[in-house]
Amino acid sequence: MISAFAKEIENFRFSSPYGPDVKRWLRLGIGVHHAGLLPKYRILVEKLAQKGLLKIICGTDTLGVGVNVPIRTVLFTKLCKYSGDKTAILSVRDFHQIAGRAGRKGFDNVGYVVAQAPEHVIENKKLAAKSQKTGKKFAKKQPPEKGFVPWDKGTFERLIQSNPEPLKSSFQVSHGMLLNILSRPDDGCFAIKQLLRDCHEEKKSKRMLRARAMQLFRSLVEKNIVEFCEPKSPGMAKVQVNLDLQDDFSMNQPLSLYLIDTLPKLDKESPDYALNVLSLVESIVENPDLILKKQLDKLKTEVLNELKAEGVEYEKRMAILENLEYPKPLREFIYNTYNEFAEIHPWVDSNVYPKSVVREMFENFSTFSSYVKQYSLERSEAILLRHINATYKVLSQTVPDSYKNESLIEMEDYLGEMIHRIDSSLWEEWERLKNPDFQPQTEEEKAFSGSMPVDITADRKRFLSLCRMRIFEWMTLILQKRYSEALDFLADDLAEGELLSDNEGVPWTEKRLEQIFAAYEHEHGKFRMDAEGRSIANTISYEDEKFLYIEQMLQDFEEINNWSICFKVPLLESKNAAAALLCLEKIGES
Repeated sequence: MISAFAKEIENFRFSSPYGPDVKRWLRLGIGVHHAGLLPKYRILVEKLAQKGLLKIICGTDTLGVGVNVPIRTVLFTKLCKYSGDKTAILSVRDFHQIAGRAGRKGFDNVGYVVAQAPEHVIENKKLAAKSQKTGKKFAKKQPPEKGFVPWDKGTFERLIQSNPEPLKSSFQVSHGMLLNILSRPDDGCFAIKQLLRDCHEEKKSKRMLRARAMQLFRSLVEKNIVEFCEPKSPGMAKVQVNLDLQDDFSMNQPLSLYLIDTLPKLDKESPDYALNVLSLVESIVENPDLILKKQLDKLKTEVLNELKAEGVEYEKRMAILENLEYPKPLREFIYNTYNEFAEIHPWVDSNVYPKSVVREMFENFSTFSSYVKQYSLERSEAILLRHINATYKVLSQTVPDSYKNESLIEMEDYLGEMIHRIDSSLWEEWERLKNPDFQPQTEEEKAFSGSMPVDITADRKRFLSLCRMRIFEWMTLILQKRYSEALDFLADDLAEGELLSDNEGVPWTEKRLEQIFAAYEHEHGKFRMDAEGRSIANTISYEDEKFLYIEQMLQDFEEINNWSICFKVPLLESKNAAAALLCLEKIGES
C-alpha cells in the first residue's frame, strides 16, 4: 500500500544537487522554504503542506508572503534579519506578515506565535541551571560579534503591539515601462501622460516623473528604438517600436540602453565576440552577491596557496589578497564606455557591475550541477538560476538580432534549455510573455511535468546548437581527464536498461577512454577548446528518420585535425525528454 506522501512525490524529480537533501527531509515530514530553493521545490513544499503531509516547515519570510498553508504555530528563531546591507530588528510590518501565517482561516480556529530567545541567552540559562546543581562556576556565552542585534521579551511585545510602518511608493518610470505602453495599438503617448497624471504621487514627484519620462522617450527616439508613425485611426498609436527589432524586444533592465549603445563598439570579428557580448549583458543585471563572494574566496585560496609555495612573506601575502577581485572580464572597457554613456545621458542613476558567472560557465562548459558543486551553492541554487534567467532574458530580448552571430545564438538556446531542464516554471513564464496564446501549466504541472511546451527538435539548426553545447560539456570533462564523470554524463541520457557502448556494442569504460585520449595526446597533444576549436565549421551533421548524427572534429594546435568524436542523437527520445540526448558511437581518426 503506497502512502499518501509517497503518491505525491512518486513522479517528482529531485534532480538538482540539493534535491536529495530536500527529499530526505520531506520523508521525515520536514519542509524547507527559502529564496535559495528552486521554485519547483518551494511549490512542492506548499502542496504537501496544504494536504497536511508535513509536520514542520523551516522557512524564511518567503513563506510569510502570500502562501496559504495550514500553519498552527509560527516560531521565530530570530527577531533580527540581515537585509543585504546590515542586520536589524524585524520591521513591524514584516513581523505581522510572518506571524499572520499562524491559524489560517479555513484550516484552524486558533494560532500560536512564539519567539525564541537568542541562542547565547538560552545556553547561559542552561549553564546557570547546571551550575546550581554542581556548584561550579561557568563562563557566560557571549553574543555573536557579527550579524546580530540583541532582542528580548520586550522586543517581542513591542512588535506585537505596534502599528505597521506606513507604506512608501516605489513608483518609477523606466525604458521598459515606456516600451510596454508604447507597444499598445492605441495611443501609448496619451496613456503614459494619463498614468503619470493619475498616479498616487505628490505634485513635485509627478513633475520629476514627467521630466524623466520625456528624457527616456527622447533617448529611445535618438537610438531609433521607437519611431513616429501615422495613426491608423483617431486615438490609435502615433509611435511604434522599430519593426526591425525582434517581436519580443524589451528593455527591462535600467541600463538596457547602455547595452544597446555599447554593442556596436565590440569587434564582431573577434573570436571572443559572443563571450564579450555576454560580459556586457551580465554587467547590467543585478549582482548575485553570494556567488561573487564564493568566486572571490576561491580565487583567494588559490592565490594564497601559490604565494605560500613561492615563500612570499605573510604581510605581502595579505596585501596581495586584499587587492584581489572576483573575475571582471572587459573591466576597463565596460567602465570607460559607461562613463561616456552617463555623460550624455543625465538621467542615468544605475551603475554597471562587470562580472563573470554565465560567461565562466560557458568558458569552462560547466553544467548547472557542476557549477553549483564547484562553488558549494547547494543551498542557494535558486540564486544561480535567477541570474542565469536574468541573463537569458536580456540576451534574447534586449540584444538586437542584428548583433547575434551563430555562437551567440547557440548560447541563447543553450541557456533557455538549461533553464527549462532545471526548473520549467521559469521557462513557462517567459513563453507566456512571448506568446499571448501560450497556455501556462498549473502550479502542480510546473513542479511535476517533464514535458517542454515546445518541440526542441523542430528547429534542426537550433537543436544542433543544443547538441553541440552538450558535446562541448562532455569534451571539457575529457580534457580535464574526469573520465568517470564523462561516463556518468552519457549514462544519464540512456533509457532504462540500455548499456553505455559504442556502435559495435563494445562498452565504454574509464580505462578505454583514458587509453584512447592518451594515444591522441601522444600524437597531437591536447585538443583545442578555444573559439577556433568550437567553430561550427568543425561540426559535421546529417540525419535519418530516427537519429541526428554528429561528427565533431578535434582541432589540434598543429592543424592536422585527423581525429573526430561521433555521436548519434535519438530524435523522438530527445523530443520527449526536452533535451539533446547523446549516444557516443566512435572516437578516433576520421
